[in-house]
Amino acid sequence: MSETTTQSAAGAFEAEQKRYLEGFASGIAAVRLTGGLAAGGAGAAAPPAEPTGPDAIHIKAQDRTVKDGGKLCEQEKWKRAENPFDGHNRLIQEAAAGKQPKPEDNFRWRYHGMFWVAPNQVSYMCRMRIPNGILHHWQFAGVADLADQHGGGYVHVTTRANLQVREISPEHAQPFLDGLTDIGLTAQGAGADNIRNVTGSSTAGIDAQELLDTRPLAKSWHNWILNDRSLYGLPRKFNVAFDGSGVMPTLEETNDIGFQAVEVLDGASVPPGIYMRLVLGGISGHRDLARDTGIVLKPEQCNAVADAIIRVFIENGDRTNRNKSRMKYVLDAWGFDKYLAAVEDKLGRKLDRVAPEHVAPRKATDRFAHVGVHAQKQPGLNWIGVVLPVGKMTSDQVRALAKIAAECGDGQIRLTVWQNFIFSGVPDAKVAEVEARVDALGLTTKAAGIRSGLVACTGARGCKFAASDTKGHALIIAGHIEQALPNLDVPVNVHLTGCHHSCAQHYIGDIGLIGAKVVVSEEGDTVEGYDVVVGGGFAENPKIGTEIWKAVKAEDAPSRVEALLRAYLALRQGPEESFQAFTSRTGAEALRDAAEDQPALKAAA
Repeated sequence: MSETTTQSAAGAFEAEQKRYLEGFASGIAAVRLTGGLAAGGAGAAAPPAEPTGPDAIHIKAQDRTVKDGGKLCEQEKWKRAENPFDGHNRLIQEAAAGKQPKPEDNFRWRYHGMFWVAPNQVSYMCRMRIPNGILHHWQFAGVADLADQHGGGYVHVTTRANLQVREISPEHAQPFLDGLTDIGLTAQGAGADNIRNVTGSSTAGIDAQELLDTRPLAKSWHNWILNDRSLYGLPRKFNVAFDGSGVMPTLEETNDIGFQAVEVLDGASVPPGIYMRLVLGGISGHRDLARDTGIVLKPEQCNAVADAIIRVFIENGDRTNRNKSRMKYVLDAWGFDKYLAAVEDKLGRKLDRVAPEHVAPRKATDRFAHVGVHAQKQPGLNWIGVVLPVGKMTSDQVRALAKIAAECGDGQIRLTVWQNFIFSGVPDAKVAEVEARVDALGLTTKAAGIRSGLVACTGARGCKFAASDTKGHALIIAGHIEQALPNLDVPVNVHLTGCHHSCAQHYIGDIGLIGAKVVVSEEGDTVEGYDVVVGGGFAENPKIGTEIWKAVKAEDAPSRVEALLRAYLALRQGPEESFQAFTSRTGAEALRDAAEDQPALKAAA
């Protein structure tokens, strides 16, 4: 054999060897994907390995979706490709270099509490976890310091009795989170498909009317969530609230799970006493409030039952359509009886049920309880609610308010679902000082007919989903009403939300406005505006409002609200008849007609 022939044969061998090695490597990769070597002969495929670990419950649910012919939505694919906790170190490195996150990494960052909110603001917003909405004065001041060091120098109170800071650049994302840890706070799981901040009664432990102090329950559930990775990555976000039946409502009926303190009377199937009533399926943006299941629990049973409810949701929630993925839609498809039977299977026991006639009626709430001075159940002490302009404070105001809490109160700050906060433990002798110091900051503790019940989401200034500048328009509406109707003598809740996510819960307001683009020309030009609903309610009068107007230009919204309030004041049976009660008695359409008959609207028409 010639040298040329020998070289040719060697080359052919090397090529064949290369193809063999490539094939061997492909086989190894296939084995890894299928979970092991075939057990039924050389040609048989091995079944996939059973998922294990904390993510197994989610992987199995995804697998069932695909097996049944469903197509996972993008967010489910992102979770599967890289768990947001596993990818954290990569996210940190990229952010430290100033890199803006891709959509999938924006989603992953939300597991750590950071929301990339471009294009409205080319930066992150951080939403925290503050169980029951209560924090120490030094934590409150610490958040202000972090807002100065890493954010925009201001702080928002949210409708989940929480705090958020905006304008955090990528390289400041992790330092901000590290700073939260330093002051004993966390943002873990505050966004994405996770259980959001746990709300509880803002006046827990200080309210003479309450049946139960929610603070231990909210904190216990908060810790339960944080320390169980299997409770992250749900089909969609999830809300849980505890209401102690005090004078200030927690809006638990707007949550996926609501626990309401109730007094069970003699003659029930359980001994009389204080229990937590279980309500399910609240999601006001989808026009549904939580419904009573008839189930009552001992307070110490809440965590295990909530856990079982969520695991049924994890296994059966829709992972293909984000618009139909909340727990409400499983309840709609199954009915409550089937869902609760699955929960009882998880628990391995039946849950106690009590008929409504064996439960004492809920005591009346006070719409002004989150504003102004109120006596605590502790003699000589008071809580004082501060009105915030749609939840916003500068960092300097936050530090000053924290100092007031430390010097004049018990040192705690209690956030509310009404986007404000209350001082607690203020002695009678210190009340005037607190009021004066708050006034000096440009804020107020005085209850007012419009501003005290004004709620607005972030809006178009900071959220890409919002169709209108809700916070800006809310303040314009408030100023207009205060000038036009200075003698408005009852609390009225006006809620402005920017989009269908309904972060400001417009459907439960006396008057609710949801952002809309209003067409103003044949060419399709649009301006900011709102659809308007009326007659919503909560607590002892829960109700989803009725839409009366569509596509109202934002510039016309103040006069529309004025007309509604003028019609109410003219036709009500007296100050004791609330706006909601009036709307319920007359009907939303009659209120609309009466408003349109007001001179300002007739002239505009």
